[in-house]
Amino acid sequence: MRSTFFDPGRMTARLALEAPVATPDGQGGASIAFEERASAWALVEPVAVAIEVMAGSETFTRTHRIWLRWRTDITAGMRLRKGARLFLVGALEDPDESRRYLICHCEEKNL
Repeated sequence: MRSTFFDPGRMTARLALEAPVATPDGQGGASIAFEERASAWALVEPVAVAIEVMAGSETFTRTHRIWLRWRTDITAGMRLRKGARLFLVGALEDPDESRRYLICHCEEKNL
């Protein structure tokens, strides 16, 4: 497998890794809150934007490729936070199967 060249000096965004935590609501269901588990330096690369009209107003969804150093504690369904921006983790990828870097394919939704 060919090695991927990546300059780690481009990881200039400090992101918080958040995991979902279910809290019983007393009626058989649960409410989901997110709890910060770690923080990491990352490179956030915009990929695409989709605009749609919902209930008479425009919403847009941006997709991003977020590069991190390899870690095993990230799964789909978690999210990364940068200030008020939230990136929902959809899929994970090891670009060259060397366990040096991890690419998170994320979605940022704004209303």
